[in-house]
Amino acid sequence: MSERQTGRYDSLARRWLALAERRQAHFIELCNSGRWKHYFSQDQLDDEMRRVNDDYERWAEIVGVGPQAGESDRAQPSEPVSR
Repeated sequence: MSERQTGRYDSLARRWLALAERRQAHFIELCNSGRWKHYFSQDQLDDEMRRVNDDYERWAEIVGVGPQAGESDRAQPSEPVSR
């Protein structure tokens, strides 16, 4: 099979992917610390977490990064979020 060729916008796409990863980490920290209650309702948080995960998956696909071991639960809090 042919390998993916590097394009002129690869470095830009990788920076957007890094931003998506940082955003995921921020939301995980919000969930784990309980600070999310100051900013979101439970439904709003769930919607935002879906958006964060979707953004990461899109940029990972653009960059050509496949899911690695342990990334399936990437943007999940370590403990269940209580209402």
